[in-house]
Amino acid sequence: MQRTWVWTQLLIGWLPVWALFAALIVFAHPGTAVQSAIFAGFRSIACAALVGFGVNRLTQRYPWPVPMRPGFIALHVVAAPLYAFVWVVLSTLLESVISGVHSGSLQLGTRAPLVPFFILGVWFYAMVAGVSYASQAAQRAAVAEAMAATARLSTLRSQLNPHFLFNALHTVVQLIPLEPKRATAATEQLASLLRTSLEEERDLIRLADEWSFVERYVALERLRFGDRLQVTMTLGGDAENAMIPSFAVQTLVENAVRHGASPSIETTQVSIRATADVDRLMVIVRDTGVGADLAAMGNGSGLERLRDRLRALYGAHGVLRVETAPGAGFMATITVPRTASAENDA
Repeated sequence: MQRTWVWTQLLIGWLPVWALFAALIVFAHPGTAVQSAIFAGFRSIACAALVGFGVNRLTQRYPWPVPMRPGFIALHVVAAPLYAFVWVVLSTLLESVISGVHSGSLQLGTRAPLVPFFILGVWFYAMVAGVSYASQAAQRAAVAEAMAATARLSTLRSQLNPHFLFNALHTVVQLIPLEPKRATAATEQLASLLRTSLEEERDLIRLADEWSFVERYVALERLRFGDRLQVTMTLGGDAENAMIPSFAVQTLVENAVRHGASPSIETTQVSIRATADVDRLMVIVRDTGVGADLAAMGNGSGLERLRDRLRALYGAHGVLRVETAPGAGFMATITVPRTASAENDA
């Protein structure tokens, strides 16, 4: 696929030059048939493109220096006329061979003055070298942007794990003095969750895997809250095969428990529902807890970190919407593009 794209770029880049060159032949040689000019232009531009591969290799071996060095300028001052000379000679030889086989055809290399074509060859060199350096700069920028995005995602994920660990340990600590047996069970649940959170290095996972993790997390929290926490989980259609950022649903559920169920003495209902179509995946976590003031939650919350991850992974297409007010519970909705499926990962 990458090689096909390279050839496509070359074709797109040289086509207008070929058309312009054929037009120049017609204007420079009145009476020349358009068809002859087109074929002659193609042969000449094909030679220029062939020699241009050497220019591309040269730019790769000698990348654009920062700051600019005199030796770099001298290199291209020498290479440009050398390219022009090779192109003119190669084109002349090709036209001579063709004219020997087909007597009377256009002889570009012998009829036309060589100086203008030599100058044109220098211009071709500048064009090819400029495009090559621009392409290399774009590639470096893309790599740098990808590395920065990867580093940012790693940082966000590393922030999520301690946040989850603190809240999970808090659950176990609260149970130890009150119910030691349940605290033991909670410790085992916690160990399983921590193993998964520490070993998971992917940014995107199947929703089915995230769903399993959330089920274990809910089981741990129910050990602490008992009947005060009621959770229903609904996985619609083939949503389980959609991809979602790791720990995304868990973050929403943790928010519902922390800000909805924990401050309340009444039973809190938490509903987790996921639906998917061919274009997008939507996960909604709703609770009947005490709600909160979003402004008072601050920018360091798990929801803000999750929003940053969605922005890094999807740009404007990854959305986290939160609706809450004191006494009105929470409703958090994640909407992301459906980018992959389990079958694609296999």
